[in-house]
This record gives sequence, structure tokens and C-alpha cells, in this order.
Amino acid sequence: MKRVTPNQRLVLCFLYCIFGSSLLLAQGKFSKNNDSSISLETLIQQPSNTYVITSQHISKTSGVHHIYLRQAINGLEVAGTESSVHLNKNDEPIVVHNKFIENIGATVIGNTQNLDARAAVESVALQMDYTLAELQETNKSSSNKDTFLFNGAGISGEDIPVKLMYYYQEGIGTRLIWELSVQETATSDWWNFRVDAGTGAIIDKDNWTVYCQWESSNTEHEGTQTMVDLESFNLFNESPSMAVALAGTYNVFPLPIESPSHGSRSLISNPEDLNASPFGWHDTDGSAGAEFTYTRGNNVLAQEDVNGNNGTGTRADGGAGLNFNFSLDLTQQPINYQNAALTNLFFWNNLMHDITYQYGFDESGGNFQQNNYGNGGTGNDYVLADAQDGSGTNNANFGTPSDGSRPRMQMFLWDPAPPIITFTVNAPVALAGNYNAVQASFGTDVPTTPITTDFVLYDDNAGGDDHDACEAAVNGGSMSGKIVIIRRGSCAFVDKVVRAENEGAAAVIMVNNVSGSPITMGGTDPGIGIPSVMVSQTDGEAIITALLAATTVNGTLVGTAAGTVNLDGDLDNGIIAHEYGHGISNRLTGGPSNVNCLNNAEQMGEGWSDFWSLMLTMQSGDTRTDAKGIGTYAIGQAPTGGGIRPAPYSTDFTVNDYTYDDTNDTAGISQPHGIGFVWCTMLWEMTWDLIDKYGFDPDIYYGSGGNNIAMKLVVEGMKMQSCSPGFVDGRDGILAADLALYGGAHQCLIWEAFARRGLGASASQGSTSSRGDQTEAFDLPSTTYNGSWSNGVPALGKIAIFNANYNTTSGDIEACSCTINSGRTVTVSPGDYMLIEEDITVNGSLIVEHQGNVVQINDDAAVTNNGTINVNLTTPNLASRDFMVLGSPMSADTRTGVWNAAFLVLNHLTANFVPNPAVAAAFPGAENF
Repeated sequence: MKRVTPNQRLVLCFLYCIFGSSLLLAQGKFSKNNDSSISLETLIQQPSNTYVITSQHISKTSGVHHIYLRQAINGLEVAGTESSVHLNKNDEPIVVHNKFIENIGATVIGNTQNLDARAAVESVALQMDYTLAELQETNKSSSNKDTFLFNGAGISGEDIPVKLMYYYQEGIGTRLIWELSVQETATSDWWNFRVDAGTGAIIDKDNWTVYCQWESSNTEHEGTQTMVDLESFNLFNESPSMAVALAGTYNVFPLPIESPSHGSRSLISNPEDLNASPFGWHDTDGSAGAEFTYTRGNNVLAQEDVNGNNGTGTRADGGAGLNFNFSLDLTQQPINYQNAALTNLFFWNNLMHDITYQYGFDESGGNFQQNNYGNGGTGNDYVLADAQDGSGTNNANFGTPSDGSRPRMQMFLWDPAPPIITFTVNAPVALAGNYNAVQASFGTDVPTTPITTDFVLYDDNAGGDDHDACEAAVNGGSMSGKIVIIRRGSCAFVDKVVRAENEGAAAVIMVNNVSGSPITMGGTDPGIGIPSVMVSQTDGEAIITALLAATTVNGTLVGTAAGTVNLDGDLDNGIIAHEYGHGISNRLTGGPSNVNCLNNAEQMGEGWSDFWSLMLTMQSGDTRTDAKGIGTYAIGQAPTGGGIRPAPYSTDFTVNDYTYDDTNDTAGISQPHGIGFVWCTMLWEMTWDLIDKYGFDPDIYYGSGGNNIAMKLVVEGMKMQSCSPGFVDGRDGILAADLALYGGAHQCLIWEAFARRGLGASASQGSTSSRGDQTEAFDLPSTTYNGSWSNGVPALGKIAIFNANYNTTSGDIEACSCTINSGRTVTVSPGDYMLIEEDITVNGSLIVEHQGNVVQINDDAAVTNNGTINVNLTTPNLASRDFMVLGSPMSADTRTGVWNAAFLVLNHLTANFVPNPAVAAAFPGAENF
């Protein structure tokens, strides 16, 4: 049954039919006018002279007016009071985040200014042990008497902005400060300092550079492999605007190929999206023709920084024809294919710009462009992307200043790939296949000559776990020349392997005793002379079960030689997307002028960045239960590897069983990467629920699939969440985004996805500045009518339960789903409506009066009638040529038949209501009911 598409709010049909489990009713009015004349002062409960609007814009995707504010004292902004108001197209509030402090004047503990702006910079230099060169105020300083701009003075790679303001700290008070930022020349750090205006002391500092620690927290490795035959898959925009040919050809790893181990390079011509980059990727002046023939344009400058000084480096030059077709030999050191690496880095930064532009990260939203082409926001902030950066290894980072200042991406080289481990079960057929295995840090490498033999389960018969090899084996005689299976736990890895080796084992397979990916077993014993690897709990326990059933299990363990050349992060598109994602989340949360909103303990920045890595590397044929590892290429894993997170991303709980409560585990879940991993796990659930409903659309720019909807919700959700968010704030931002973008069509789906991972209705985030006070819950929001509502009036996303008689004259009904209990009656009166996103269950009575409206939003929603449903309809007599078209036409009827027999009445028999394809074809585009 067709009901409402994502872009519709209701269905109006002049039809009344009740049969089986389906109900379709709607006629008359639906929406009711609301008074939208609500002032900003009323919403935030503050007079206009006590706050400052730091930024505002109207989202092109949703039409929402996003307004970001700070409290003010004597006209000076107060950091720490970041608030926001989000209005719909009718200027009605959708969300208000009011963090203003009542009677803030009484909290002031420092109101003296003994330092001017110059002295504040000098004080920071002294305390940070910077060697300050000549400090000069630039001619770009603001006309605002409280804001100044100084040169870098040898300590900062960018000019130093200095601003007089107040700073509120909960539990401490409010002080007059100078806020200034320094992009250190000796490191990758980009510090935002708050300096006491009276004493010059640094009160605190935030680092705008996000270090991603891409090395696996489990130090697992399984090698890398280069694939050359992956089927080409085009995700580029095919909109009419792309028919305008722009010069530019790039030999790169294109969408959706994640890295050299996931596919091969292709020559891509004219990839620019003209909506996002109207003059191409090499323009800055807004006129036809490229200003640069090298890897520079309006969105990014990609250059090498081998010496790590953030200075001017080599850029790949495509010449007048913009032909960036450079050779790539991965058997050579990266310095030998620098132009190819620069081209790929330039290409993917531009892709990230153009793709996210479609979802709301545009000029007014604070994106990264030199020239904003008159579309709002502040320009002069294209990305500085450093390739093969010499200031670090095995990592990547992204520093994000406020709108109008250039961010910096630094991509590093990585250690050579470790050996590739291939672990194969040959028999029985039920277990046959390749399994993910991680080599231990001790013992010999898995040999290049295959070890093929039967498996033996270690048995020490010592009580507890008989298969953990913490005692001498009782079946040692059966281990000679065999691969021995051992469970992790209770004693050291090296001790387990030594016991098996002493019995003649050829190799050891260690079975993890916790869910998730296998880890690299640690320990030291130079005397161990056999290889050992770990497999996951799920894979290993399946083997153990077979062995306990006396099934012969045979397998092969083989390795390859370790790599000899470094890997280049500039070729890992997942990492590039991840790093760029930090710029997106920092600019969108709290507004583009405030990039200090993701410094709290529970913030989810790493999760949003992983989300972009996943979304831009999705392909047709992927499934929700696939195990998607993050960063596999750079850390030397095969594409099927577990990646750098505690588990791969998957909706399969046997692969990834992490829930909200795991964020309390300070030992097992790191901050911020582990916290972000749990958040992205929830986003992944939501994404796949949407894909299951709407399908996957390979048009990543303008598609309408579930993947496109997810990206819209995430971008708009970041705009609508509060500064310093926790998980509940992030979830609620996405729910609000759904109301703005889709009229609430996905409220139930969103709730169900988050609740599945412990972020249900009664979950609590506690303080977003604390790691250990989160409470998970798996419930969905609901409210019961017992003469009054138990949990507020129903709304989309909330289950409505009627345990007493109800008439919509008391208020229209909007709900996720609806249940009318036995013996209870719900009446939908004329001009009123019941809008239900999912199912309607009638165990009592539902009465729909003439011109009452009942609408179900989702296509697969159902009506279960265990009671009575009555529809009252008053109509005039039909004239001879009046007719009614039923979207679910009767099997024997035709369009002509309907026209000629306006008074046709059919008995309510199933055979009379079989859809007739011919009638449906005669009314193309009509809804079928």
C-alpha cells in the first residue's frame, strides 16, 4: 500500500476502503496555522543587548534558519555560553539550545584589563617557551576595537587573531580574557588560548588540530595486497550541469575505491560538480578559465611537505591541458610517485567539498573555499593539504580554525606492510573458507611455504577451561605436526604457545575470548620457534565446536614476505575523507564562527569522520552485515581486515556488539576515538535501516536512496545539535533534522536504530564533560492516554497508546505507531487528523467522522483490526459522469468501466479487490491504495 513518500507530509485521497489489515482514509484539512510571531528575545529569554549573534544562515537543504549566539557582558561575548535557535520556514522554533547563565554579572570574578592585545600574545609566547620574532599588527585587523590581527612573528604559520571577551567556567566563574590562536611552526598543533586579561596567565587552551592515531589500538597486522581488477563503479554526478565540459583529467583511485588494496586507478575527466564548484577545480576569480595548472584551486592547495615545515612545497602540475596523469609504482618509495600522490590528495579534497556541498556544507554553512562566489559565509579558507608530510608518521591530522581562516590537512607516510597472513579452513565444507587471522608479535613469522594439516584442540583437563593451555596437555601425543587450537585467557600467550610447541605443534591458532576483531598477541620469548595467530571469537568457536563433535578439521596457514617500502596515506581515500570530516563537524557544530564546540569528553567527532569514510566507499552489493574495517590499507591489512577500531563496522552483533554503555569503559574504549567508534556504530545502524527502506543510490551527489537521506540527516543534525554535545544531543539533532527535512517521516526508524544500540528514550548522557556517567536504554518513547497523557502529547517518533476514550477535538494525533486498547474508542472528528508513521493496531474502536483524516506515512505500515473501524462519509448524489478511481482497482474493472458505471457497488469479497495491472497502467503516476 502506497502512502507518503519521504518528501510528502500527507496523502489526500477521496477514498474510503477498509479491508483486512489495510486502512486508507483522508479528506479535508490537515495542517493548522500556528502563530509564528515569536521573537528571538522570547525564545532565549534575554533582552537583545545581552547576547551576540556569532553566525547565522538559512540551510539550502532544509530551509531552517540556524542562529548561533553567545551571551554578552557590556557588549563583549562570553565564551562558554554558546546557544542556538533553529527556526523552520515559517519562523517557528524547531529546536532551542539555551545555555545562557542566569544573572551572569554575579559570576564575574575577574574584570580587570591590565594587558592589551600585544601583551597577551607576548605572555603566551613566554609561557609556551616560544621564540617570538617582531610582532606586528597587520592592516587586516578588524575595525572592531576589541579584535586585532598580528603577523605570525615566527611562532605561527598563520596570522594571530586576538579578541577581548569574557569566559565563563562552570563552578569557577566569569573572567575577562584575551582569546588568541597560534598555529605552531615547530609542530602540527594549532592552539586556541584563553588568557586572563588581568594577569596574563593562560587559563586554558584547546587544540584545533585533531590527531587521529590511525595505528591500530590492538596493534594487529595482516598485510596488504594490491588489487588491479576491481570492477569500475561510477559514483560521479550525472546531473545536466555536468554536461558542461571543463578541462581536467586526473589519474586517481576514484569513488568508491578506498585505497590501492581495494581497487585500481582510473583516468577521470571533468569530475567537477558545477553546483558546488561552478568554475571548476582550478579557479579562484569566478571567471572562465583556470588560474592554476597545478594542484591548487578554489577548494584546496595540495603540496608536498617532506621537510615538515608547513612551507611552500612541490605541487603536481598538469600543464595547460590540466592533464594530471602521473605514473604510480607501489614497489617504489613514495617520494618516487609524489605527483601521483598529490593528484589523488587534490582530487579527493575536491570530491569531499563537492559532495558535502549538496548536503548543506556550503558557503553559508562554513565550508572551505577561497572565493565564496557571493553565496554567503567568509572566504579565503581553502584547505592546505600537505602530502607526505615529514612532521610525523603513521598518522594524519586536520586543523580547523573558524570560518575565514584556512584549515590544514597533514597526510603522513606509514611503515612498510607486514606479512600477509592467509588462514584457510579446507574441511569440513561447512567451515571451509578464508578467515581473518593476526600474527603474534613473538615467535617465527608464518612461513611462505604453506602449513597444511589437521587441527587439534588443546586439552589440559585441568578444570575451568580445558582448552586454554594453562596446564600441561593430556592429549599432547596427538599434536605433533598439527595446527593446535587454543582459547585465549587465564595465562600468558607465550606460555600457551610454548606448551603446544613442546608437544610438537606446527603452529597455534589462538581463539579470542571476547567479541570483536582479533588482536596482536604480545609477549617475549626468543626461544619460540613456531608461528601463532589469533582469530576472532566467532570464527574460532565455530572450529572448536566442530572439533568437540569429533569432526576432522583441516586447514592451511601461509604468509608472504613483509613489505620493504613505506605506504602513503595520500592514497588512502578513507583517511582523507575521515580527516576532511573533522573540518565538517567542527564548522557545523555551534556554527562556522565557533570551532570550540567539540572539546568535551563525550563529543563524537571521530564518529562523524568515520561516517564519511564509510559513506564515500560504499558500493552496490554491500550489505548491512558486512564487516567494514577502517584504515586497513595504511596499517597494512587486507581489505577484509578488522581495521583500527575496537571492531569493524557492522549491524551484525556477532561482529560488532558495542552499545552506549561501552562509552563508560575508560579502559577498553579510548577517548575520543573509541567514543567516536560507538557513535558511528549507531549512525551505521540508522544508515542501513534507511537503505533497507529506500535502497542504495550510487548517485552520491543528487540521489534519493537511503544513503543520501542518511547524509542529509547527519549534516543537518550537526547544525541543530548543541555546542559540546553528547550522544543524546547528537541523536536529538538528527531527529530534529528529520522534522525539518522530511516532515518527521523517519522518526520511528531513527529511534529504533539508536535504541538498538542503547540510545533509547530513557538513555541519559549525564554531563557531556564526563566519561563515566552515561546510562544506556533500549526503549522507544511512548505516551499513554488514561484521561490525560502519561508522557506528554503524542508526536512523530513517539508511540501512542489509548487506554481511555479519546476524541481529536482535544487535539490531533501524531505518533510513531498507535494502539487502541480493547474497550476504548478513538474518534477522529471532522477537520481533525490522525497522522501515524508506522502501524495502527485497533483492539477497541476507531471512528472516523466525515472529513476526518487518517494518514499513515510509511509505505510498509499496516493496520491490524482486532476490533471495529467505522468510517462515516456524507456525499451528494453522484452525477452521471462523476467517477471515483480506486488506486487498488477491482480485478474485473477498467477505467472505462469506472467511467460508465459510476454507481457500481461490489460485494466485499477478496476476489473483487485483486489489483488490476491494466488500470494501474492507465493512470501513470497515481498512488495505489
